[in-house]
Amino acid sequence: MNYHQYKACIDACLACAALCNHCASSCTQENDVTMMAECIRLDMECAATCYVTAQLLSLGSDLAKDITRLCAEICTRCADECSKHDNEHCRECADACRKCAEACKAV
Repeated sequence: MNYHQYKACIDACLACAALCNHCASSCTQENDVTMMAECIRLDMECAATCYVTAQLLSLGSDLAKDITRLCAEICTRCADECSKHDNEHCRECADACRKCAEACKAV
């Protein structure tokens, strides 16, 4: 498979990575940063994984199934953590993570 066949997943991964970075950055501005530590960590892991996934898919990697399975798992964990927090950036991130997980599962 190639870029065009993976485009929906690539786009979801890139959108998710951008919102995870935004969420991590925004979490550092919260009053209780210590309470946001797990969210920040998962945001950074998820963004890194989404970038790698998009890159490998755009290359037509033979590991597409493996990387998308892992990406979906990390996105789901990140979405679950972000859902615990009542702020807009976490809600946006959780939504993007869920969409990305679904796109990855469809690969």
